[in-house]
Amino acid sequence: MKNAYRRLSTAFVLLALPLAVHAQSGNNLLEGAQLHGDFQTDIQSYKADPAIGAPEVPERIRNNTFANLILTAGKFSAGVRYEAYLPPLQGFDQRYKGQGIPYRFATYDAGRLAVTVGNFYEQFGSGLVFRAYEERNLGIDTSIDGLRVRIQPVRGVRLTGLIGKQRYFFDKAPATVRGVDAEVSLNDLLPGLDSAATRITVGGSFVSKYQEATTSQYLLPENVGAGAGRFNISNGGFNFNAEYARRANDPSVANDFIYRAGESLLITTSYARNGFGIVGGLKRVDNFDFRTDRNATANLARLNFLPALTKQHTYLLAASIYPYATQPLGEVSGQLEVTYHVPKGGFGGRYGTDISLNYSGVNGLKTDSLHDENGARQGYTSGFFTVGSARYFRDFNVEIHRRFTAKLKMNAMYARFVYNKDVVEGVAGFGIVESHVGVLDVAYKITPRHSLRGELQTLQTKRDQGSWMAALLEYSYSPHFFATVYDQYNYGNPDPEKQIHYLVGQVGYIGGTTRIAMGYGRQRAGIVCVGGVCRYVPASNGATLTITSSF
Repeated sequence: MKNAYRRLSTAFVLLALPLAVHAQSGNNLLEGAQLHGDFQTDIQSYKADPAIGAPEVPERIRNNTFANLILTAGKFSAGVRYEAYLPPLQGFDQRYKGQGIPYRFATYDAGRLAVTVGNFYEQFGSGLVFRAYEERNLGIDTSIDGLRVRIQPVRGVRLTGLIGKQRYFFDKAPATVRGVDAEVSLNDLLPGLDSAATRITVGGSFVSKYQEATTSQYLLPENVGAGAGRFNISNGGFNFNAEYARRANDPSVANDFIYRAGESLLITTSYARNGFGIVGGLKRVDNFDFRTDRNATANLARLNFLPALTKQHTYLLAASIYPYATQPLGEVSGQLEVTYHVPKGGFGGRYGTDISLNYSGVNGLKTDSLHDENGARQGYTSGFFTVGSARYFRDFNVEIHRRFTAKLKMNAMYARFVYNKDVVEGVAGFGIVESHVGVLDVAYKITPRHSLRGELQTLQTKRDQGSWMAALLEYSYSPHFFATVYDQYNYGNPDPEKQIHYLVGQVGYIGGTTRIAMGYGRQRAGIVCVGGVCRYVPASNGATLTITSSF
C-alpha cells in the first residue's frame, strides 16, 4: 500500500512539472498558468544538558522540511508537498521519520461546481464534527485523501460532500470518512432579504466513519455518525453564532470504551462600535472525542476540532508554562472580553490608549457514575445545564497598549491563572497551580531604520517549579536584519540546583519573502498550544536554523 501510494505521488509530480514547463513556454492549453510555492526547513542540533534534563540524542542534528509546489491555470490547479523528517525534531512524534510526498491534489473549479481529488483540508461550521487541517508547530496534519465535491445549485446555497481517509504520518488512519455539509445564506436565497442589514446564515453537517471491529472483547459499532446544526446572524457590529453537535456511541481507548453518545454546544457573540468591543462565548463538551482510529490517543487521528474559549497569549511566560488544552471528554467553559479605545487627550494621552479585559473559566462536568451488577464503572449520566465543581482553568487578564510619542510605545499586561495540572497534563495527585504573570513590553524607534524592543516578565507561584523571571531585548535594522537575546530564569524553584537560566540568542535576515534565523541556547521543557491543542516539548540545548521562503 505504501509503495503504491508513493508511486502515485511520484507520477503526479512527473505530470505536474511538464505541464508547468509547457505553461512557461506559452502553450495554449495552459496559457496564463502560474507556478508558485513555498519552502521551510527547521534544523536543530542537540547536546546533553543534565542540569535542565536535556537527554543525550543519538542523532544530534535533526531536521523538519516542507516544500509546496502549486500550479494554477484557469479553472485547474494542482499541487504537491514534499516533507522530510531526517529525523524529526525532538518533541514531534518520531513516527514521522522519513521523507516523501504525503500531500498531492488536483482541483477543477468552475464556480458552481468544484471537484478535488487527492489531499485536501476542509472544515464544516466551527469544526465540532469535522475539521481537516494542518498545524506544523504541533506536528498535526489531518488532511483527507479522497474526493471532495462542492456545488452551488442556486445563489445562497452551498453543498459539500467528501469521502476519503485521514492522513496518519506517512500512511492512512484505518477509518473511512464520509461527510456532507450544507450552508444557506437566507439573504442571498430569498429576494426580499437581499438588501437587508441583518444577515442570516444557517447550516448543517453530517459525518460518519467506518472502522472495522477487530476485537471480540467489546461489541463495537463499525459505523459511527455525528451531526451538527448551526446558525449565524449579524447586523453592523453585532454578530451571533451558535452550533450544536451530537455523535452516536463511539467506544474507544480515549473514553475507556463507554457506550455513551457525545455532544457539544458552542455559542459565541460579539459587538463592536465606536472604539468599544465585547466578545463572549459559552461551550459545553460531553464525551466528544471523535477519531478515525478508536485505539488512538493524545492528538492522533482527531477528526474534529473543539476550540478553547481561552485567550491565546503570545508572551513567553503566559503562553507556555500553564496553557490550557481542551478536554474533549467533558468540560463547561466561558469567556468574556471587553476592549475599549480611550480617545486621545486626558487619560488617553496624545495618541489614545487601548485597554482590554479578558476572563476565561473552565469547569468539569457534573456527573453521576453508572456501574454494572459487579460494580464496574459503565459510564455516567450528566445534566446538560449543570456545571461540575472541579475547576480546570481560570485566566483573568488586563492589557494596556499606549503610544507616548511617534517613537515610543508600550504594552503592559497582568494575568492571574488557575491551572489544574492533573487534568490538563494527565498527571495524578498534584492539584491546582495558582500563578500571577506581569509583562512590560516597550518598543522605541531610534531612527527610521534602527529600533529596539524590550520585555520584562515575571510569573509568581509557590507551587510546581516556583517563580520565573524573563527578559528580552531585540534590535532591528530595517528592513533586513534583526538580533534577539532572551533569558528565562527559574529563580524560585524549590530545588536550588534547578534555579537555572535558559539563555537564547538569535540573529536573522529578511529579504523579500525569505527569512533566515539562526540561534543558540537552552529550551526548557514545557507545553506548546495552538487553539487549545497542545504538544509537549522536551528540554534541549543546541543551535537552531530556520529558513522560510515563497515564490
